[in-house]
Amino acid sequence: MVIAGCNSIVTDRYQATAEVQYRWQVSYTTAQEKFPRRETFAANSLTNINGQKPQGAITGPDDKGLWWPSLPPRPTVEEMEQRQQPGENIGTPELNKSVEYKLSYQVGQETVTLPTNHQVYRAVAKAYPERLPLKFTLGVGDASVDKAETQ
Repeated sequence: MVIAGCNSIVTDRYQATAEVQYRWQVSYTTAQEKFPRRETFAANSLTNINGQKPQGAITGPDDKGLWWPSLPPRPTVEEMEQRQQPGENIGTPELNKSVEYKLSYQVGQETVTLPTNHQVYRAVAKAYPERLPLKFTLGVGDASVDKAETQ
C-alpha cells in the first residue's frame, strides 16, 4: 500500500481568486421523470482577487469576505415558456450563488494555478497586503491547494 504525501511550497508570489456567480435556474418536471430538467437563464459573475474590493462590486463584503455583482434579471414567463418542452411543468425561478476558488503561485518563471478552498483564499487575503510568504500544502497529486500558513 502506498500513501501519497502532501507536497508543500513556500512563496511570496501568489494570487488567490474567488469567482462568485449569481445564476437564475428553473426546474422543468414531468410526471414520468424522477429528476427535473434544469435550465440556466441569466447569470452575473465577479472575480475577487486577494480579498480586495473588485471593480463592479455591488454588495459586500459578505460573511465570508466576498464581494458580489449586481443580480441578473429574473427570467420572464415568456423566457421560461420558450424553454418548456411538451408535458413539462415550469418550476419557480431560483437564484443560485456559487463560488470557485483558485490559487496561482510562481515557481521560478512558471506560474501554477490550482483549485483551492475558502480557508486558503482568506489566508492569502490576510497575508497579501504585507506580501508575507506563505506555505501552501498541495493536495493529492499536487492537483489542488489544501492549506496555507504564514511563514
